[in-house]
Amino acid sequence: MATISITAGDATLLATVTGSGPTVLLLHAGGERRSVWAPVAERLSMRTVAYDLRGHGESSGRATSLAQIAEDVAEMVVREPPPIVVVGTSLGGLAALAALAEPATAQRVAGLVLVDVVPDPDPDRARAWLAEQGLGRRRAELVDDILGSGYGLAAVAAALEVPMMLVRAGRSALADAEVDRFRSANHRVTVVEVPAAGHLVARDAPAELALIVEGCAAAWLRPPRSASAPAATSTSGRREAGEMP
Repeated sequence: MATISITAGDATLLATVTGSGPTVLLLHAGGERRSVWAPVAERLSMRTVAYDLRGHGESSGRATSLAQIAEDVAEMVVREPPPIVVVGTSLGGLAALAALAEPATAQRVAGLVLVDVVPDPDPDRARAWLAEQGLGRRRAELVDDILGSGYGLAAVAAALEVPMMLVRAGRSALADAEVDRFRSANHRVTVVEVPAAGHLVARDAPAELALIVEGCAAAWLRPPRSASAPAATSTSGRREAGEMP
């Protein structure tokens, strides 16, 4: 385990790095810090890089707009050898989506895991949930900016050409209609639910989340099979179930 820092605009961002191999970039929710990912990172077989977002934890700077944080995420991405997998909860996931609007950033990413967040959450539902959690007045400027960005983020998500996995918490505040709208917007979106978890899945169900991320990374980082490669066969010479002829 090591600690690194990068300079992104007016902020110094600190991260914890563990493991080796292809990189999984871990982005926490608003009001959290990078340590929330520790129980997930320790279960992954790849290299993980978990940052404190600007204005959070040990990172400096002010978090007042999604665009600021997206620029930081783009800086994080370009500093890693591609391809990488990006995993983001809530604020971290939305910032990742915004960063991937830039093609030069998106081409370095093999896939995106969004943890209990959709590009365009219903503003009224989101504000009600924040109020219930006692978070309605915290980072009000950033919250207003994010909830005003839904249309643009939905357009980015619809156009992305990377696979996306939505991990929905069993006790999620997301409505079925919000999840269905996201899934319908891009055929690359798949959805899995972690029944025992609340919004902070990394905290409530780290083992389950690590298993999901590990599976996504294994699939997305696998080199494409050559078109001339023979199809896999069973010992009887038949094609395995589900394989295209």
